Amino acid sequence: MQVAELDLDPPDSSGPARVLSLRPGPGGAPVTAGEVFVLVRFRGRPVATLTGTVPEGTDPAEALAALARERLGGMRAPAPEPYGDLPRTSVVVATRERAGRLARALDSLLAQDHPDFEIVVVDNAPVTDATRDLVEHKYMDQVRYVREPVAGLAVAHNRGVAAADGSVIAFTDDDVVADPHWLTALGAPFAEDPRIGCVTGLILPAQLTTPAQILLESHGGFAKGFAPRTYDPARPPADEPLFPFTAGRFGSGANMAFRTGALKAVGGFDPATGTGTPARGGDDLYAFVRILADGHRLRYTPDALVWHHHRETPQDLRNQAYGYGAGLTAYLTALLARRPALLPALLARLPRGLAHARAMTAHREGGEGVPGEHGTPTHPWPRSLSRLERRGMLYGPLGYAKARRRVRGTPLPWEGR
Repeated sequence: MQVAELDLDPPDSSGPARVLSLRPGPGGAPVTAGEVFVLVRFRGRPVATLTGTVPEGTDPAEALAALARERLGGMRAPAPEPYGDLPRTSVVVATRERAGRLARALDSLLAQDHPDFEIVVVDNAPVTDATRDLVEHKYMDQVRYVREPVAGLAVAHNRGVAAADGSVIAFTDDDVVADPHWLTALGAPFAEDPRIGCVTGLILPAQLTTPAQILLESHGGFAKGFAPRTYDPARPPADEPLFPFTAGRFGSGANMAFRTGALKAVGGFDPATGTGTPARGGDDLYAFVRILADGHRLRYTPDALVWHHHRETPQDLRNQAYGYGAGLTAYLTALLARRPALLPALLARLPRGLAHARAMTAHREGGEGVPGEHGTPTHPWPRSLSRLERRGMLYGPLGYAKARRRVRGTPLPWEGR
């Protein structure tokens, strides 16, 4: 399935939307006849995703524009986002032995339209000099290189926090391509609202070339929709009865930013969570809930867009399903271990939480109207993956306990600075 971006002039009373541009997704070829996953923009602003077919012998731009007009109806352009004085921002990218992918990510980060930012690459438990050589030879003074010898994504992120000099710290992965406006959109809410402690953004697939990638995106992928939303612990959302413990609703670690002082105040990321540890994940979820539990607001903005290269093989997807389940219960275990005062709130939500977990891992016959209506009923979620998620949930607390023993007594890298 091809991936493309279609930019339209929003429709008004005088006529239909006008095509401003059609371009392939990151690294893709020009759009041709066939199946297409398309991000629809209105004058550059992301508004929806659609899937459709470009018939042979038709102009792809006009065919997709017609599809957008049919599916989106009278959708209007989103209101302009205010962009005041953007704070100095540090972008932290943790990586391990993936220099080729890292270069692609760094190229997109260096093309950001943000006026004041730095990039810090954290080389996590390296076994070769490939990452150091890439940064020091290709990017020289444009990117800072930091080495973290202890394996684990949360440990690497904490090392990045210690090295960063921005009042805001953004995190992304080495397998993404960032939209040129990503960092500006991610940083703007911090300037607008001093109570914002965390901002997350939109994650879309960079390519859909394998069955595993299409299956993941058919069931929502990492997308959280196209409506901006603010989560305020002082006003718990009525439609989120498990708030704030359904942290996966807030965003993902490939596209998140924190006010530096707020993140340090809650102790950063729990080093016993994350990819590369026995806990398998949960580092981002832990940070989201800690920020909210400390009284800060969390903002989701779809204007902050990155394109993610999904896992490519069935085995990758199986590992991911197990890791998600493990990360979920590992992060909850971490919360209770480090913030026992949250236990009553968690227990009060436990019955609904168990029902939510069962629903989340249930066998699904088809797409569920995921954000942008890009789900498809032709790709059922395998029962084997649901079972792996549940097995991961059972393992998560044990994995966290193992990981915590390994890092116990290790000081945070910014302590004493």
